[in-house]
Amino acid sequence: MSGASGKKTFHLPGFQKGLYLVLCLFCLQPALAQEPPPRPIAIYVNPAQGLIFGAFFQGASGGTVIIYPDGSRSVTGSIVQANLGYPFSSAVFEVEANPGTLISIMNGPNATLSGSNGGTLTLQIGASSTGSPFIATATPPARTQVRIGGTLIVGSPLANPVGNYSGTFNVTFIQE
Repeated sequence: MSGASGKKTFHLPGFQKGLYLVLCLFCLQPALAQEPPPRPIAIYVNPAQGLIFGAFFQGASGGTVIIYPDGSRSVTGSIVQANLGYPFSSAVFEVEANPGTLISIMNGPNATLSGSNGGTLTLQIGASSTGSPFIATATPPARTQVRIGGTLIVGSPLANPVGNYSGTFNVTFIQE
């Protein structure tokens, strides 16, 4: 204790060093955060169901048959919907990825469908039920279901004779 004006001052020589040591120990502790996903990040896509347009009749001028992601169907032009026991539905893809994975959908080019009696139809790939991009929500082995619609462009009966038409289309799922 000392003081020129009669005040008492205390010196604790080890106190400042101890405080510094404690602060350094706090700085050396690792920060805890969400663990990074496994590398490489992989997604698995199962094409569970194809895009099916069902049965319809075409008039003289043709038109379009549209399947929406929810599985409903509509027509334009001189196309008439037919319910002859043939189903129609959107394409269904089952996406397996870690929950929280951001996935974009990239539609391929228009597809050409070949007819059993000649002729071709054009298929334009439509929107998806999830939008794009979307976030995977199901925990594996469960899968996030993505439904994709499309538009079938139908010409005149001469250009597109009656029959079964089939083909393939490309859709790319991109993990971001």
